[in-house]
Amino acid sequence: MKRILAAAIMLFGSTMQAYAEDSIKITVIQDVTGSAVLESYANQVYRGFDLGIQWATEGTGKVLGRDIEVIRKDTTIKPDRARALLAEAYEDGSVLVVGSTSSGITKSMLPVAQDYEKILLVAPAVADSITGEDWNRFIFKSSRNNSFDMQAQAVAMRLDENTSIGIIGEDYAFVRDGAAALKEAVKKYGATVAAEEFVEVNAADLTPALERIAQKMENAKGRKILFAYFGFLPNYMGKIMNWGPERYNLEPTSIILTLPALETFKVVPGMEGGAFYYYGLPKNEINDWFVAEHKKQFGTPPDFFTVEGFAAASAVVTALKKANSTETEDLIAAMEGMEFPSVRGPRTFRAEDHQAMMPMYHVKLANEEGVAWAVPQLVRKIEPEEFDIPIRNER
Repeated sequence: MKRILAAAIMLFGSTMQAYAEDSIKITVIQDVTGSAVLESYANQVYRGFDLGIQWATEGTGKVLGRDIEVIRKDTTIKPDRARALLAEAYEDGSVLVVGSTSSGITKSMLPVAQDYEKILLVAPAVADSITGEDWNRFIFKSSRNNSFDMQAQAVAMRLDENTSIGIIGEDYAFVRDGAAALKEAVKKYGATVAAEEFVEVNAADLTPALERIAQKMENAKGRKILFAYFGFLPNYMGKIMNWGPERYNLEPTSIILTLPALETFKVVPGMEGGAFYYYGLPKNEINDWFVAEHKKQFGTPPDFFTVEGFAAASAVVTALKKANSTETEDLIAAMEGMEFPSVRGPRTFRAEDHQAMMPMYHVKLANEEGVAWAVPQLVRKIEPEEFDIPIRNER
């Protein structure tokens, strides 16, 4: 009897081991705990990633004949913990890892990917430096970067040599890299950035910084634009409009971001800006499925970061199919120059720095009856080939 029981235990154990080996592990690391804003973004990424796996595998959850096992980990917005979680994921057999939202947290993880010689697919962090000076060959980026945002914003601001710009934003990597990218983007139009003010994250009062911008731009001739770029501060546009930029002939504008942000943008109807996603903008079958499925599962339309989770999942499944392998070097060879589907149209990993190339939108905001947020109306789609995204990784 003992022999039979022992044999049964051995058989069960070997069966479980075979199952574990048969699944393809993908870890998604996000910044869930420690910030209500990042928690919201992280949950969007998780939803989008699950929907992307569902769509890319036609509902089977399988690729290469094997189950995809998605593991979630929370950095709690701590760089040391993020690095440890990434190492743990690689040690536990994840084929690759996806993450994260905070550019600062993500940048702290990049060397770990190089140490383990395993792929880190960055989504949805946007800092240019991720595929620039901080890059290594194991880093791929399915999400946009600051340069995409700012080149689209430059188009939307309709710049010329008689335009001066003041920038206000928070003092951290996402905003700093964005400001640097905007200064580069406006050069082709002859416009100049005349003032910059960076406030602490979640600053209670923007008035002193806004007053300094107004003072610095007092003698500027031609159009004067006030560009707001924030990642954490709620209702920053409301604060700016309450301050009264029109008193200084400053035109307020911003990147078009999430639905909660758009709720606060109802104070600026007619404002034009660059946009990455709004669920009503893309006109294709993938987005139609995505919007309908998200509404069915969650009761709401998909938002900004849900799209980035979907794109990351699509990239993962596409890469595994193309490589027909889970080996890192095979995946790198497959992913360099690889096109993969997304709800906004195809994206392509640039071979030189592994940055995904993609379209953006120029939109104009309108207040529509019965809609809780300002609605981005399409002015035009900006195609990938219109962007001049710098290659800065010195490969």
